[in-house]
Parts: sequence; structure tokens; C-alpha cells
Amino acid sequence: MPVDTSHAVLLWSGGELRPVQDAPYGGLLAVDSWLVDEGRVRGYDAHWERFAGWCEELRVGEIGAFRDAVTAALPRTGRWSPRVDLLGSGGGRAGAAQLLLRLRPAQALMREARVLIPEAGDLRCYPQRKGPDLPLLLALRAQAVAAGADELVVRDARGRLLEGSLNSLLWWEDDALCAPPDERTLPSITRALLLEIARERGVEVRRRYAQPEELDGCEAWLANAAHGICAIVAWMPDGPVAGQPERAATWRAALDATARHLDD
Repeated sequence: MPVDTSHAVLLWSGGELRPVQDAPYGGLLAVDSWLVDEGRVRGYDAHWERFAGWCEELRVGEIGAFRDAVTAALPRTGRWSPRVDLLGSGGGRAGAAQLLLRLRPAQALMREARVLIPEAGDLRCYPQRKGPDLPLLLALRAQAVAAGADELVVRDARGRLLEGSLNSLLWWEDDALCAPPDERTLPSITRALLLEIARERGVEVRRRYAQPEELDGCEAWLANAAHGICAIVAWMPDGPVAGQPERAATWRAALDATARHLDD
């Protein structure tokens, strides 16, 4: 049965996506989203592998039929940022889990960002699973915006930079592309694509933690599925000097070249 894409919220029920007026109540146990641009998506299979892994971790079971239904429902024209949710009773457990598709128009691309460096300390409970900490992260970002920034970068207890509220952090040291290790960062699909491009090009990849002052003069990026590469142009309030985004345009083109059409 064709899905009416004029409905923004679609609930997986009885083996099909059913339009609903409002999302059902439940804690966000896992969330994934991606950019659909004229039917093309970067890392589509990888996004589903990640989401399926979280569902398996939470003992939800096979979601192949849900994926097929979502793929069929996604618009092939225009720019969209669909999101799939796994909702449950909270507390990090699936309980009576429900699957949901949100069909959302894509935001305008953000190409540059002023980034707030907060006090040290990571308040997230599930840094490697997107969903349970999302309300906290959105609140932190709202505070950063109120302070005149576009985003913030979470720091661990030792003050080392980890990632943005909804973005991965990458930076350049000479000709090496760097990113924090995986232990307390989301397994970002966009970051993985960029690091794979680097390896294919023979660019050195370094996975290490860095204090803010170590990025002084370095070209640094925020990266996610919605915006691709966003160059950091200022560190606030008194952070390191932001490096010039000399590589960003070239690497955006390389990242966009990884996109594949949903029907291929």
C-alpha cells in the first residue's frame, strides 16, 4: 500500500507504516537519521546497520521489514532529513518497543560554525548510542546558541574534546586527519566515510584525544549526516585560534560523491 508522505509521523504497526497525528509516548532508546537529497543518501546501508545493531542490543528483534517499508516511503525528490526512532519505556531498556519514522524537510546546510567550549565533564549516559541522551544534548546546544555560538563540543572529565551535541569532531595536524577515539563518541557514519576517504587517498589518519589548546591554528570540522562538513571558524569564549578551512570544499565534494540513490 502506498504511504501518504504528507504525514510527518508514521508508526510501524501490523507490518506496515501507519500515519499518526502524534508520536506515541515513550523514551528514546535509539535514533538514526540521514540526508536524502533528490533520492540520494550517503552511507544508507551503514546507517541501517548501526540502527539495527542498537535494536539488537536492546533485544528488539529483526527490523528488516521496517527498513524496507521506510525505504519505500522516503521521497525521491527534494531534500529531506528522515529520522527513525525506537521508543520504549525508558531506563535504557526496550520494554514494549515501538518503531517510528519521522519525515522531516532538511534544514539549510550549515557550512561554518562558532563552537563553544564548555567546562570539562561529560554528562551523557549513552555516548555510543544516539537517542537516550538526545534531550540533554539539545538542551546543551540551546545554551550554546544562547551564548552566541552555533554548537558546542563535549569534553571529558580531563578536559579533552570529544564531539559536538549532534556532530563528530575532526581536525587536521599538518597533513594528517585526526579524530577522537571511539570509546566515548558516537559511531558516526559521516566520520567513518571521511576517514575511509582519507585512507583511500593515502592520507594519514590519527585517532587521539586533544585538549582545546592543541587545536590552535588547526583546520577543524564538525561532521554529520545532515550537514556533511561544517568548518569551525571560531572557538568560544576564549578558545584556540581557528585554522582556515582550506580543505573543506574539496572534502565536501569527495563526501558527496559517496552518495547512492535509494533505488540503485
